Order: sequence, then structure tokens, then C-alpha cells
Amino acid sequence: MIAVAMLSDDAPHLLVVDDDRRIRDLLSRFLASEGYRVSTADTAADARVKLKSLSFDLLVLDVMMPGENGFDFAKSLRTESTVPILMLTARDAAESRIKGLEMGADDYLSKPFEPRELSLRIANILKRAYPATPPPAECVRFGSFVFHIPRGELRKGEDTIRLTDREREMLRVLAATPGETVSRMALAGNGGSVNERAVDVQVNRLRRKLERNPADPLFVQTVRGIGYRLVITT
Repeated sequence: MIAVAMLSDDAPHLLVVDDDRRIRDLLSRFLASEGYRVSTADTAADARVKLKSLSFDLLVLDVMMPGENGFDFAKSLRTESTVPILMLTARDAAESRIKGLEMGADDYLSKPFEPRELSLRIANILKRAYPATPPPAECVRFGSFVFHIPRGELRKGEDTIRLTDREREMLRVLAATPGETVSRMALAGNGGSVNERAVDVQVNRLRRKLERNPADPLFVQTVRGIGYRLVITT
């Protein structure tokens, strides 16, 4: 008996397309037990209807279906979507596997197959298609300074550098995307109600706490006509 796992709303959503009801039901129960949300379709036409109304992370697509077969459906789908496709077929000939890949399939699995292999192949496709985004760094180091973004704490060695609320918020914005240009409006805060001249004054005050020579800054550099950027240097 297959135990069905509790599914979260952000679990990958799969669409199983197969004209064999028994296979659809088996795959649906098994993949749900692996932690996926699963919808099913018995024809390419049925799959098209579901694709118009729902978002899917991957299709498990049978090749041998009445009407529009899996090859033709995959080829047509690729003209309008990049959703990953894992093709299933009873055919084991190399020509069929190559044709499936040429039509846009990301992987190919011949029937009969071990359910665990199907799960592993799906997991591998999803990892390639949707690489995990690393969590944002909590700390940014530049020169001898360390800025802890969530706490808004700036340290130089063992010393804590006192920041005003505006300096802290501006440094948070700059540290969120180090090396990238941040506009004056983004640094203004309060919905951009602070004028650009005021931002320049506040940046100069921040520089006096960070730079050896505020007139020739190493860390908070000006991007002429746009804004500023935080440069990570050692």
C-alpha cells in the first residue's frame, strides 16, 4: 500500500498524461507519496485544457496515445512552453529515444520501469530546471568592516560603528546587492520622498565612517548620473 505524504502548497506540481487509466492512477498515487502535487490527463487535448488553467513544474508524458501522440504533443508544446517533459514509452529503440529528445523531452524512460527510478529522474530534471536559489548572505565584508544586514550592525574588528537610522537603511540597501548600482531613489527611503541632494549628503556622512579618504572612496562609490554601489574589497 502506498502511503500518501502531506503535500505543501509549494510542492512541485506534475501533470501525468497517459491514456491508460490504471497507469495514471498508479503514477498519481506513487508520485503523491513522494511529495508531489499531481494532476492527470488521458489525452493531449485534455492536457492542453489543464495547461491553460493550471501551472505545472513538469509533465510525465506517455508516447503511445490515441489521437495526438506524445511526440507530436511535445513538439507542439515546445513552441509555447519550456515546461520540463519526461517521456514514457513501451518502445526501447534508440530511434524512439532520440526522437523524443528531438521533440523537446528532457528525459526518456522506457516501460516497464521501477517507480523509484521515475522519482529520481523527475527529481534530477527539476533540479536542473529550477536550481535552488541560495539564501541571501546575512553578513557583507568590505575591507576591515563587517555589516550584519538583518541586525543593521556595522563592526570594524571588535568595535561597533555607530550608524544613524538613515545610514543603516542605506547600507542595508547597498549591501543587499554588493557590486551592483543602486539608484538614488532606491536609497532615498520613504517612497523616494527624500530628494537626491539629501541622499548625496547622507552618503557623504556614511563615507566619513567607512572611508580612509572620503573624497576618494573605496567602498561606497559613485556611479555618475545614477547612484552608488558598495564595492567589496579586502
